[in-house]
This record gives sequence, structure tokens and C-alpha cells, in this order.
Amino acid sequence: MAVVLNKEQIMEIIPHRDPFLLIDEVNELEVGKRVKATKYIKVEDFWFKGHFPNYPVTPGVLMVEMCAQAGAVALLSLPENKGKIGLFGGINNCKFRQQVVPGDKLDIEVEIIKVKGPIGVGKALASVNGKKAVSAEITFAIK
Repeated sequence: MAVVLNKEQIMEIIPHRDPFLLIDEVNELEVGKRVKATKYIKVEDFWFKGHFPNYPVTPGVLMVEMCAQAGAVALLSLPENKGKIGLFGGINNCKFRQQVVPGDKLDIEVEIIKVKGPIGVGKALASVNGKKAVSAEITFAIK
């Protein structure tokens, strides 16, 4: 899959930094509408030190954050949102369907389905090898 934005370019759009920048690349981008991004899950990722020793699994809440960061790239790429941040307003209909472990490539898709003023909603899906890992509807506020 082609890389549209690398990590450095992503950091020009969203304010997240290591260790909390949780997407590695953007593969497709329709500014303000939709995004496809990738997170390569590595054994050295910070959360595996304690979640769980001898049974490393990516926390579901961090996978939701990965989706939110991808969605933020789509929205904060709009010229009127340059330099702003996206904050969580809510998470609805979230489902975790499989464990995500070191060596997995998490493919993230977020479609912006509603925007009214600074508030919006994105429909997120993250998968590994075409199998759903997490899905959610994410409400956000642009500040």
C-alpha cells in the first residue's frame, strides 16, 4: 500500500508525539472525509511492558486511540483546522473482535459521517489481515 504521509508528515498535522503518536503512516486521505492509516505493532511498543508480561496484547483503548488519531489527520488536514487539536467527545458502539499482538499490521479506516460546527462523528474500523479487530463510532470536538 502506498504511503501518502509518513510519521514526520503526520506530526505536521496532529499534535501527538512519541510515545503517544500511535499511527505510523497514512495510506489514503480524502481531506475532511476519510482516511486509511497503518500501525505496525512491535514487541517494543511501550504498552507491552505491562500489558501483559508473557502474553503481549494491544489494549483495546489504545486501538480506539489509533483510530481517533487517524480520523484527526483527516479533519485537521482541512485548512481551517490547521494548528488545532481533536478531543474525544464520546465512543459509541465499540466492539473488540480479536486480539492484536506484536508482528500484526493494524489497518485503520475512518470515515467522517457527520460534522456540525466543531463537533463531528467518525465511523472507525481497524483490522488485521482483513479480519475486524475493533469498530467504533467516535465523537470528537475540534479545539
